[in-house]
Amino acid sequence: MKKLINRPEDVVVEELQGIAYAHGDLVKVHYNPNFIVRADAPIKGKVGVISGGGSGHEPMHGGFVGMGMLDAACPGAVFTSPTPDQMLEATKAVSGGAGVLHIVKNYTGDVMNFEMAADLGGSEGIEVEAVVTNDDVAVQDSLYTAGRRGVGITVLAEKISGAAAEQMRSLKEVADICRKVNAQGRSMGMALTSCIVPHAGKPTFDLPEDEMEIGIGIHGEPGRTRMKLKSADEITEMLMEPVIDDLPFKSGDNALLFVNGMGGTPLIELYVIYRKAYQIAEKHGLKVVRNLVGSYITSLEMAGTSITMLKVDDDLVKLWDAPVKTPGLRWGA
Repeated sequence: MKKLINRPEDVVVEELQGIAYAHGDLVKVHYNPNFIVRADAPIKGKVGVISGGGSGHEPMHGGFVGMGMLDAACPGAVFTSPTPDQMLEATKAVSGGAGVLHIVKNYTGDVMNFEMAADLGGSEGIEVEAVVTNDDVAVQDSLYTAGRRGVGITVLAEKISGAAAEQMRSLKEVADICRKVNAQGRSMGMALTSCIVPHAGKPTFDLPEDEMEIGIGIHGEPGRTRMKLKSADEITEMLMEPVIDDLPFKSGDNALLFVNGMGGTPLIELYVIYRKAYQIAEKHGLKVVRNLVGSYITSLEMAGTSITMLKVDDDLVKLWDAPVKTPGLRWGA
């Protein structure tokens, strides 16, 4: 194992220290319990938007804290859910009197711990709503979930919900927007290589040089099938067709197309994938009106990609276009 780390047990805290040094104008980092909060929180009268999950998926979630997106993020250990006390303290830190939205990926530990934090927040007089993302069409259940996994749509939900909160919409309105994004989005991913969790020091799974895994999870969970390596165009078809069929999209729909890198995929390859995904969308009569290409929800150094399609209307497009200024995503600000 070759990694730019000191001790595996120090990785998350040392990452948080680096974020604090690099982005002190945008965020504040709290320790014991660990969470990242936007520098100007809490904002009176504004819905606070929080997400979180295991570390190793950077820039999600801590890289998305700031104006127009998340108010706070709770990082767990690598691929491990954060704890209820992290989520509770983050909830209290962003509570401006208008309630707090928890955006939770559908992994058993995340869901359970966020539920506990919501109950604790409620007992302290903070109104909390939770939305669980479950956009992965690859498998119904996995090692970490009951039901579908929450993956790429989480990034889009955080951006769009954050914009709605920035407009001072009510907690119900912000939560409904988040549910709408989750309902209208689907994702699927694949892997060319495994990742290596620092504590484990070895690949999570064995994947021969001439094989790939279709439908992989962001923690290295098995996917739909393992097969011989295909061309980029063939891989894109394997990901796009189930995504489009599942919603289903219909001809004439407007869409946001998100091609994501899993951590070890160069941008040149992601644009090769985007090119074919765009062509497939056009073939189905879909109009790609917005896009995102890059590594935004990763699995450490895994080589691979995921594709997310979100059906959008005018309101969702305006919220997507609204200014955002975070370490990992920024425009218009």
